[in-house]
Amino acid sequence: MMATWRELISSALTDSCESWDDVVYCTLSDAQLDREFNDDWGGIEGDAFTMWTSNHVYFPVCYDGSEWVGSVPRNPQQTPIGHIGGG
Repeated sequence: MMATWRELISSALTDSCESWDDVVYCTLSDAQLDREFNDDWGGIEGDAFTMWTSNHVYFPVCYDGSEWVGSVPRNPQQTPIGHIGGG
């Protein structure tokens, strides 16, 4: 399945009740955000990135070659984060 980081990040932002207007900084260029890659299993194809909003830090996650966007709260929380990228 083909995707772009812009599509995957947009979905992750929505899941966190945020939007692109909330982005403080992203390490990806517009070209990297819009480059299509196979986000299904097989191997890492998406560019590495880190993106900060006022409330979260977003980053790429991979398991068995399948790629998606993970996030953690930007500020300390009492709720622990579960394992990311594994079954």
